[in-house]
Parts: sequence; C-alpha cells; structure tokens
Amino acid sequence: MSIKSLIPTLPAPTLASTRAQPTEQKLARFDAVLLIHNATQIGNTNLPASKLLGRVAERVDDPTTLSATLPGSNATSLVAVRVSDHDDAFASGEKIRKATTTLLAAGARQIAVVLDHERLTDSPAAARAAVTALCLADFVMPKFASKKPAKRATQKITVFEPKKTDQKQALATARGNCLARWLTAMPPNLLDAVGYRAVVETLAKRYRWQYRFLSTAALKRRGAGAFVAVAQGNEHNEAGIVQLRTRRAKGRKRDSVALVGKGIIFDTGGTNLKPFDGMLGMHVDMGGSAVVMGTLLALTEMDADVDVDAWLAITENRTGPDAYKPQDVITALNGKTIQTIHTDAEGRMVLADTLTLAAKEKPGCILDFATLTGASVNAVTTRYSSVYTNRPALHTTLIEHGVTCGERVWPFPIGGEFKADLKSETADIKQCSPGGGGDHILAATFLAEFVPESVPWVHMDLSSCERKGGLGVVPTDITGFGVAYATSLITDARKDIIRAKSGV
Repeated sequence: MSIKSLIPTLPAPTLASTRAQPTEQKLARFDAVLLIHNATQIGNTNLPASKLLGRVAERVDDPTTLSATLPGSNATSLVAVRVSDHDDAFASGEKIRKATTTLLAAGARQIAVVLDHERLTDSPAAARAAVTALCLADFVMPKFASKKPAKRATQKITVFEPKKTDQKQALATARGNCLARWLTAMPPNLLDAVGYRAVVETLAKRYRWQYRFLSTAALKRRGAGAFVAVAQGNEHNEAGIVQLRTRRAKGRKRDSVALVGKGIIFDTGGTNLKPFDGMLGMHVDMGGSAVVMGTLLALTEMDADVDVDAWLAITENRTGPDAYKPQDVITALNGKTIQTIHTDAEGRMVLADTLTLAAKEKPGCILDFATLTGASVNAVTTRYSSVYTNRPALHTTLIEHGVTCGERVWPFPIGGEFKADLKSETADIKQCSPGGGGDHILAATFLAEFVPESVPWVHMDLSSCERKGGLGVVPTDITGFGVAYATSLITDARKDIIRAKSGV
C-alpha cells in the first residue's frame, strides 16, 4: 500500500456570499439550510420557518438544535442553532459543529447558511465558523476496514449574510486542519519516516514548496547530538529533519516566520519504556509536525503575505541496544551539553536541535508545536493548550487570539528560577527534572536555551491534540488543534510578536 496513494482529497466546496433576503422560495432550492440565530429574540418575520423557531424561543435554556423540514419546500432540511450574543468563538463553534453534524447526516450537497440579519451581532465570525464546521464534518478520516466508508462531498455553501465576507481564510484553515488530522491519525506502519517524507515531498511539489532533507548522518556531521541521540535507537537510518520553504515575489521585504514541529512518529518511551496504556496512542506524537504542515498549507492557499520556513523533526523513539540512556551526556547543535534524565522526554531533545537550525536562518519569529508533556494536560486539560514565550509581554495577545479563533490557550512562565531545577553537575543543563513537578514549564524552559534571545519565540504544548468527542468546530477525537491558532496569529499578530521586547 503506497502512502502517497492515500493522501486525501481535502474539502473543496464552492463558496458564495449574498446579501439577498433568504426567502423560503430561495431556500427551497437547497438540499439543506443551517440557520444561526438568537432564540431569545426570534420574531423577525423575514426569517424562514419563524413559527418553528418561535417554539425554540420558548425553551431558551435548551442548548439543543432544532431539526425540521422547511415549509413549502421540496424536502429541504432545516437545522436551526441558537448562538448567544455572549458566546465566544469556542462556545458558538461547539454549537455550530453539533448542528452541522445533524445537517450533513442526510447527505446534503447544496447548503445554505442563514444568519439572523437583525439580531446576530458578529455575523462574519458565525459565517466563518459555519463554513469551517461544514468542511471539517465533511472530511473522512483514515479508515482501513475492507468495506470502504461512504464519501461525502458538499458541492456548494452559500452564506446569506448582512455584509459579504471573504470565506477564503475559513476554507484554507479548514483544509489545513483536515490535513493535520489526517497525518496525525495515520497508522505508524504507514506513516513511518519514509512514508512521512513521501507525503511531504508530494505536497511540496503540489504547492511548490522548496524541500530539503537533513538525514541522521548529515545531522551527526553538523553536531546535532540531541536529535541523533533519539534517532540512534531506530532500527533503520531514515530519520531526519525536513525543511520546507515558501518565498513570495522578490524585491519586497517581509517579516518571515519559522514553524517548528515535533514529528515523533511513534514513541515507545525509549529505554524508559512506556506501559501499555501510555504507548497505545503514541502514533499521534507527531501531532506538532502535522500542525506545521496544516498551517503551511493554509497560509499557502490563503496566499498570505509572509515568508515561511517549516521544520519537521521526524524520527521514532525506540528501544534497542543503541538507544540513548539516562545519564548520557549529549552535545547539542548549539554546543550546549545535556545530561539526559529520562528517555521519554525525547521531544525536547529533537526540538532543541531543530530550533537551533530554525534560528540560524534568522527568522522574524519562531513558533513551535509539540505534544510535549502530560503535565500540560494536567494543568489545562484537553480543552486548552498551553503556550510559552521568551516575550512575556505577549501573554495577553496569545490569550486573545485563542479566544478570537476558537482554539483557546493559556500561557505559563518560563526561565528565571525554573532554571534551578535543570541545573546539572555534569553538563550545561539537565534534560528534565527527576522530580517531575511542573514538567510543562521545565520543558519550555529547556527549549528556551536553544533559541537566541534576539529571536521572538512561542512554544505550544498541544494538550488539545486529542479530545474525546471533538473540540470547538472539530467533530473528531483528533482535533488538529493549532492550525487555526497559528494561521490567525501569523496573519493578524505577526508584527506584534516580532516587535515584542525580550526578557524572560
């Protein structure tokens, strides 16, 4: 089975926006209608099925959606969802996601999204959430049963809204999220190091990204001892670091961004072997690199005005006679020596050298993504992901962008007194603390040692990579969390990150 033959077709519905009134006659031409409204203020006679919605308004504390057939139509399905004026992007996204799941169950291909023209105060955000949710729900995740799953394909989404909005970013972000989820969900015997590179190379040709691969041998010659220490436990020599590059038209100065992703395609824990329940889901430990791929795809399809270098640290963390051990002393690419403590803290090892490589290109800023610590899940649950930066002044900006895009984050401090927990008697720094307390903070403090202070840097520990039942607008357990966040941050706040004053 060729991994390249499995690369999925991403959602590509035709998008349209209209300011026309959504009369029942117009809506009857669609297979289904998604109506986003404020049930506490139903009564606008211009809205379709107002009598039905009036009955919903009597149950304002009931968060469920209403499903019906549009009166006077040829069996046009209607799903109405109440979005409160007080809902943030996450809360409204969860409601809209549940409504779209109901709506698509009937196999609708021509879909109208209708906004309450007079009541809904933030129609562009609601429209983007609807488009995103429809695309995400339409995507079929990897399945390998002998009976193939039915393919879904929404042909057209028409948004009836007071003011036309460009849905290009919503569609691009949705497609990036689908790619990230697909990569993360792939079985590790298919998405091994060779298969992963084959997928990346195929996409690089398709999107005209520059591609470079640094093999384990090449990294060893360069002195990238931290990455090589993890990779040396593999049974083959296929691990390495991939660099993808996009450049816009020459002659114009742009602030560039480096995206760095942890790509541990399977994590046994190494010499400190994980137990069964801890190892079962470790094919998703490359979720950070999947987020980088999804973000790069989204930015490319948006034609975003930014130069990007994407770095994927691809390897397994295996056991074996050559696997690295606790108390090994490793020399990283930037010359710092590392006292290894626990071989299951491999993510920070491969990221250390990858961050050093990214920084050597002198980007305007670095964003890295990794399923790095269980401590982050303990701290913020799987509803949020945690973020860390060498620019503490950005904490408010990082929170606000999570609220705006519906992928919520919470910042933690790094450096300072936390460095004391990583003090080593035999090397420049310990890989982690044997005590284990606050490991999410210590992991980010460790990574900060491999990013020059002159380069603004944000690290995301992907606690929300998986969430049972989905999260926000995403309907699957594997969430692709980080693509929408990174896309929003890069397009709207890149200059704020680059100009932020240093100081941890």
